[in-house]
Amino acid sequence: MTEAVIVDIVRTASGKGKPGGALSGVHPADLLSTVLSALIDRTGIDPALVDDVIAGCVGQAGDQALNIARTALLNAGFPITVPGTTVDRQCGSSQQAVHFAAQGVIAGAYDIAIACGVESMSRVPMGTAVGDGHPHGPLASRFPSLPHQGIGAELITSRWKFDRTALDEFAARSHQRAAAAGANRAFDTEIVPVTRPDGTLHTVDETVRATTSAAKLGALPAAFRDEEFSRRYPEIGWAITPGNSSPLTDGASAALIMSEETAARLDLTPRARLRYFAVVGSDPEIMLTGPIPATEKILARSGLTIDDIDAYEVNEAFAPVPMAWQAAFDADPTRLNPRGGAIALGHPLGASGTRLMTTLVNHLEATGGRFGLQTMCEGAGMANATLIERI
Repeated sequence: MTEAVIVDIVRTASGKGKPGGALSGVHPADLLSTVLSALIDRTGIDPALVDDVIAGCVGQAGDQALNIARTALLNAGFPITVPGTTVDRQCGSSQQAVHFAAQGVIAGAYDIAIACGVESMSRVPMGTAVGDGHPHGPLASRFPSLPHQGIGAELITSRWKFDRTALDEFAARSHQRAAAAGANRAFDTEIVPVTRPDGTLHTVDETVRATTSAAKLGALPAAFRDEEFSRRYPEIGWAITPGNSSPLTDGASAALIMSEETAARLDLTPRARLRYFAVVGSDPEIMLTGPIPATEKILARSGLTIDDIDAYEVNEAFAPVPMAWQAAFDADPTRLNPRGGAIALGHPLGASGTRLMTTLVNHLEATGGRFGLQTMCEGAGMANATLIERI
């Protein structure tokens, strides 16, 4: 069977997703063009050989409307013969792009594809694509009221019996690990610089708070306290805060994926094999528990146990998400998000899938690990999971 491999994978450093953030002055198509161009520059391949560019983006409105994949690849100077498409599987959009690209290679539909993602939350805030619409309106008869993700995080916290201190300790550890990785220059091999409008280069994750602590985070108020939801879910203790949630973030990331035979023909050295894929639906009310059944599916397909895997990237949309995942599998906490997660490094929605994959590939290379697992929760109750093998 044809195998799909990652030849190169890169990301931008994170920017705070608000006006005045480090990347707020950069058009999202320019963010995505930056990582697309970096793949070409770093590998030396002819961009005309790329069969498709598949980009994840959640807020497909405003500056991110009208198929940003195609806009960005043309902006990066790719030939007009290279197509592009933009996909939305909520927070897992660019992880799904990886799946589509790899599956296309395995099926023989592609020789070379780029999976990527972008989100400028400073320029296209969450909810912009919804506007005044009611996209879940037709579901009212089956699901009378679907709460937002903050309530889902609160429900996980209460049902798994996590206390506020445990959430804040997990969040502080994310920042500590990310800060240590940055100080040790562990991110140097994965971050490509972004040129800002003033000509300066952005190369350091803006969302990492090196000096934070569980005690400091413990002083933050609950972010989603609401009387209506208190009546509906009396078990909620209101423990989710801006400190134990992922911040609004700008960023982009991209992976160059091809068949192993194509890599050999082009004299390129693959970095990882894309071995197994899973995608699941989960309860849309609690919404954020999908990584558990997605991981179960990956383990069943691969025949591996959780202890066979050297590193796990479980997206830190909110602290209780990876905490519940860890509890479900009794997973080694030292292997979970070892360079920090989205609470520290940011969660630029459509870009997060390939951002996590970038960090995972580089961590396996730095530590000599063989297998890496990536999974993330997604809006409306879904999750992707991917198992890679370092080459």
